[in-house]
Amino acid sequence: MRPAEAAVSESAFGRLYQQTARSLQAYLLGVCRDRALADDILQEAYLRFLTAKLPELDERGMKNYLFRIASNRLVDHYRRQRHERPGQETVDMAPAPAPAADPLIQVDMERLLAGLSFQERQLLWLCHAQDFSHEEVAAVAGVGAKSVRVLLFRARSKLAALIRSSGWTAEGKP
Repeated sequence: MRPAEAAVSESAFGRLYQQTARSLQAYLLGVCRDRALADDILQEAYLRFLTAKLPELDERGMKNYLFRIASNRLVDHYRRQRHERPGQETVDMAPAPAPAADPLIQVDMERLLAGLSFQERQLLWLCHAQDFSHEEVAAVAGVGAKSVRVLLFRARSKLAALIRSSGWTAEGKP
């Protein structure tokens, strides 16, 4: 019996890992706020990517495919959790904000982002923190390309409303 051939060469995988590991881990941690879960999904995403029969993809396509695998694993995790514990709330999945100079700003941002849905946080993170195009966001998040613009508009509007209702202004907390 012949061993299975790798879908991606070892050197190509090494380059991909070097280029994507930090941003993929930041994305996972930002969306799920659980370091152990983010690390587990990161490893599983690379394993699944490495063993997948991939179509011919360029570098950006491979990154998008990897983010899609990780996103699907994260959604599957929370889906399983919901079925295993019906009636219980799922774990808070608010993204971890970047460290702020003022600790009060960081606390408020954590609270504000917790007011967004999983999908809203995911779309905002991919678009603004990962600098994905709308087409790439659609591919990773599993939504229609034409829907991304509307969904992002709604997510930004909801975040802005949360910020306004918290008392924050352009000059800071009153």
